[in-house]
Amino acid sequence: MSEIQTNTTVGPQYRGLLELVLSSIPITLPCLVFLYINGVMLFTLRSKPVLRETCRYILLYNLLFADDLQLTLSQLLYFLSFRIRLTYPVCGVLIMFSYLLKDISPLTLVVMSLERYVAVCYPLRHSTVVTSRNTAVAIIVIWAFSSLYVLTQLVLLLDFPFENLQTLQMTAMCSAQAMFLNPVSEQYDRVYHYFLFVSAGVTVIGSFIGVTIAATSASTDKASAHKARKTLLLHLFQLGLSLLSTLYTPLFIAISAVVDRIRALHMQIALYVVVVMLPKCLSALIYGIRDNTIRPILMYYLCCQRKFSVVLKEAEVST
Repeated sequence: MSEIQTNTTVGPQYRGLLELVLSSIPITLPCLVFLYINGVMLFTLRSKPVLRETCRYILLYNLLFADDLQLTLSQLLYFLSFRIRLTYPVCGVLIMFSYLLKDISPLTLVVMSLERYVAVCYPLRHSTVVTSRNTAVAIIVIWAFSSLYVLTQLVLLLDFPFENLQTLQMTAMCSAQAMFLNPVSEQYDRVYHYFLFVSAGVTVIGSFIGVTIAATSASTDKASAHKARKTLLLHLFQLGLSLLSTLYTPLFIAISAVVDRIRALHMQIALYVVVVMLPKCLSALIYGIRDNTIRPILMYYLCCQRKFSVVLKEAEVST
């Protein structure tokens, strides 16, 4: 009788563990690949003095650094949502830190767009306006502005009467929607992010229009203006991907309401990879491939550098 009870107990546990492993593989493998590529890109940006001292590469490093941290935190939250029901304080810290990192990307893209605008429209003043010191100040302002949202949400969260709860253990999985205990929190979140993305979009589009107008001037470097326009279009595309990532949870909730559990799990994995993971890796790939300064160094580190070093040495000896 005890053997039968053991089998009936172990069976569901084994199936649950197997389901967890199988459902985690499509998430974990792309995440590891993306983190590796982004990690190599970050190392590349710190490997040469010209990359460490150029302002646009400093801003790119800040963008990728925040994306990597957010991707790691998103992966942690994804795993925790399977088996563990967190307490409200722990979930609140994780969600607020995730929002802090998520807002870094659009704000950094705004500064990068303005840097390209100054480089094309005011080339003589670029070296005095866009300096390492000013870039560091801009990065500090970016993190401070994003932190202001987090602090405001914490203040709104403190108004909730937690003492009336029987337990601080959450009944639902940890998510931003679950932490909007105060109705004002959700309204503030919508207004803030609407303002953020509209302002960022207007800034990037305005920079693009300014560069396009400047390209018609006889004194403007046509090649530089053309490259700047392509870069600004890339920034606009990245901004759209950042906006798309904010729709992950509402999309998943809407899908879960109309499909069964298995299909909802499959759709959750697909949405997570496409909407959350992929945008975090595209920046490294796009910048690494299209930038003539970064590309050879990035490929050197992405590929087997030792193998290439041996090939180069053999070629030198043969010559």
